[in-house]
Amino acid sequence: MGILDGKVALVTGAGGGLGRTHALLLAKEGASVVVNDLGGSRDGSGSGTSMADEVVNEIKAAGGNAVANYGNVAISEDAKAMTQTAVDAFGKLDICIANAGILRDKSFKNMTDDMWDIVVNVHLKGTYLTTKAAYDQMLAQGHGGRIVVTSSTSGLLGNFGQTNYGAAKAGIAGMARCLYLEGARYGVTVNVLAPTALSRLTDDIFPEAVKDNFPPERVSPMVVWLCSDEAKEVTGRTWLVSGNRVSMLSWQLNQIAFQDEDQGPWDPSAVGEVILGTKDTWPPINPMGRM
Repeated sequence: MGILDGKVALVTGAGGGLGRTHALLLAKEGASVVVNDLGGSRDGSGSGTSMADEVVNEIKAAGGNAVANYGNVAISEDAKAMTQTAVDAFGKLDICIANAGILRDKSFKNMTDDMWDIVVNVHLKGTYLTTKAAYDQMLAQGHGGRIVVTSSTSGLLGNFGQTNYGAAKAGIAGMARCLYLEGARYGVTVNVLAPTALSRLTDDIFPEAVKDNFPPERVSPMVVWLCSDEAKEVTGRTWLVSGNRVSMLSWQLNQIAFQDEDQGPWDPSAVGEVILGTKDTWPPINPMGRM
């Protein structure tokens, strides 16, 4: 018996890395899984069927249920077909984990429109399209659902050389923070995952000395739990998962300057003086240590 017995899940970008470990654990916990992967390289070029097929075969070999889907998350018809694949194969859709992504890292002075567009298209539009199709299906079914979207500390906190990726990942988090308010009335939870894990997207980013500390398998348990009935009251949260550490990111408001409204607008130099006078008390820009 697993915590997801009888559930049906869609995982995008499930041919490797985090998507693969999510799919495997979902199946181990009893879910039937649609394994989506376009089969391209980490920069988004190319396509193929082997990556999704291998994960499906792995799940079936372990006694689970899975089917492959090779669609492109950034194409509306493909995104809708992913949800339809779940319905056709397993009769419904209870869980959507929007995980697919690519990288085209470059410093902003060397960023091109093409690099910007494809990363935003795959991450932000792709998350919207797959989530929208899944959400509509969940509402039609009338018994709620679980949505987990994948953001990043690059979008939430910042990282050098990833303005395109960071913008897309911040947009994903913003979408989820609005969607959870709408989903609450239908029993659909929406949570944001910001993972730290070794994958083909991060292999050349992590120092060799720490790679063994962040296998993707350590992120998936938290994600799978969010997809269970045990987490039906957990929604609208942003989760940072790194190794076996689970943290919740929440926003803190720090009032810096104030004067009575009857005094009229601030003088620019006066408000600047007050602001700078509090600078030593400001929280760090990036508590994860990246500047």
